[in-house]
Amino acid sequence: MDTVLRSRTREVIISIDRPFVVIGERINPTGRKVLAAEMKEGRMDRVQADAIAQAAAGAHMLDVNAGIPAIDEPALLVATIKAVTEVSDLPICIDSSVMEALEAALAAYEGKALVNSVTAEDERMDRILPLVKKHGAAVIGMANDETGISMVPEERLAIARRIVERAADYGIPREDVIIDPIAMTVAADPTCGLITLATMRLIREELGNNMTCGASNVSFGLPDRATVNAAFLPLAMHAGLTCAITNPLVPEVRRAVLAGDLLLGHDEYAMRWIASYRAELAQASSK
Repeated sequence: MDTVLRSRTREVIISIDRPFVVIGERINPTGRKVLAAEMKEGRMDRVQADAIAQAAAGAHMLDVNAGIPAIDEPALLVATIKAVTEVSDLPICIDSSVMEALEAALAAYEGKALVNSVTAEDERMDRILPLVKKHGAAVIGMANDETGISMVPEERLAIARRIVERAADYGIPREDVIIDPIAMTVAADPTCGLITLATMRLIREELGNNMTCGASNVSFGLPDRATVNAAFLPLAMHAGLTCAITNPLVPEVRRAVLAGDLLLGHDEYAMRWIASYRAELAQASSK
């Protein structure tokens, strides 16, 4: 099953049969006070620098979030996307929980965007899915509903199925619904990782949809988060994860994705692995 996303000039295909797709997470003011302050003032230098750096580090798409309290989020999100597209041709994942911001961003975006995200609450689906259909976008469906996040993989599967079926009612094809099986922090509950991986396997076997998650969630609250995130990604890739919102600037994460692709047969003759290794050697020797 192929999910196709586009900018004006570039196309990205997410599929279990293709290399893993990295969605750069850095353009998000949450927890970044300096970035948030600059965005509020309309200064986009750091946003553009983050876009350029993530693309150079191997990101295939860019998540763009403009969620700052007490701000005109629709206007700021459109301005942020405009700033990103001035320096990058990577397709965009539009990240907002505000309907008006999603609508404004989808109307302004030139290409086929990915909407992040919709949950299985009836009201949310009935508001967001028609918007996704209207603009020919794809959407991330999070496997939770009004009852919260289940710790039973079969229940997360049922919720994911409900989103896929409701999307179909609105004319959105199955391939344009990417499921988020929900990665939670293992510091709070050591079973969280196992539950997420089991959910991924069920979704892959029963639905076949592409899957994504906020990969760095698993390590929240832990020391040496990069190592934990890097260990999680190949496990998740083997379970069926086909893309993730993560930080490509972290070397451990970047190498883990490349190694996962290599071991899963998505890097013919290890060409991408070797090229990346040589590039790192060249960069190190030039310093």
